[in-house]
Amino acid sequence: MTVYISGGGKRRRCVCRAFPVSILFAAALLLGGCSGEPGGAEPRAFTGVILEVDGAKGELKVEVESGADFLDEPRVWASARPGDVANAKPGAKIRAFLADAESGEAAYRLEQVWPAEEDSERVVEHLNRRLREDTVLRGEGAYRMEGEALPRFALYDQYGDLVRPERFKGNRVVVNFIFTRCMDPQMCPAATERMRQLQKSADETGIEDFELMSVTLDPDYDTPGVLRDYAENRGIDLENYSFLTGPDRAVRDLMTQLGVLAHEDDEMYWVHTMTTLLVDSDGTILHRVDGSQWMVSDFLNRLKEEET
Repeated sequence: MTVYISGGGKRRRCVCRAFPVSILFAAALLLGGCSGEPGGAEPRAFTGVILEVDGAKGELKVEVESGADFLDEPRVWASARPGDVANAKPGAKIRAFLADAESGEAAYRLEQVWPAEEDSERVVEHLNRRLREDTVLRGEGAYRMEGEALPRFALYDQYGDLVRPERFKGNRVVVNFIFTRCMDPQMCPAATERMRQLQKSADETGIEDFELMSVTLDPDYDTPGVLRDYAENRGIDLENYSFLTGPDRAVRDLMTQLGVLAHEDDEMYWVHTMTTLLVDSDGTILHRVDGSQWMVSDFLNRLKEEET
């Protein structure tokens, strides 16, 4: 299925297709994303600090600390997507793009908002460098089988909080990969709905010490705020469900190690596989289903078995 999308001054063409993981592993370990031609005025990258939050207007006042050459005044009000406004905290450092507003009272709008706290960024850089080294070292054996440990990583959740595997210690975790712009009803939307159904069934059954984790395939677009909007617009309970994003290289390495492949074909379509995993409370991969047609009852029964 072909989907035309726009964002960040670019227009891209993407597609979701399901293939057996063995076929794509036999082909290559090449990972990629959507591509396209830039069009229109380019937003300007900057780093800065959130000064004020106006939830009613959906605007943030930011002080641009780096990349403010184009501004007469470094402190500006800018509109932002609902998830970014909800995540915003006065005093927090961010990386983002500042674009001219198309409408509204604010002169600017914020795009691609990322947390930029130095301590968190150091952890992200360190752990994901180790993940990259491990992926390269494992080579064609990077694919982790049942019985192996979940690799270490550092990403951000839908609230912009730092997430490492230690966060899930003591809990069973069901893991999959999706992206918010996927429009094929048999792929990411179906996978997200199954995860929501599993969450609901586990709650009704009284299963405890259980979490869900969806990692984006499209971190260039899926910022924490985008993921928060995606989840909340679908009425997903985020109490024990984390949507993760972060540096593109780290996401690609995690995909490689967990058996999800994405690459561009000759027509620049995004082709990717899907997999769903159950990880034990000690971080061991217990069960995996490749493809988009996994059964909620299968994972629910395995969660019940692990409790006995």
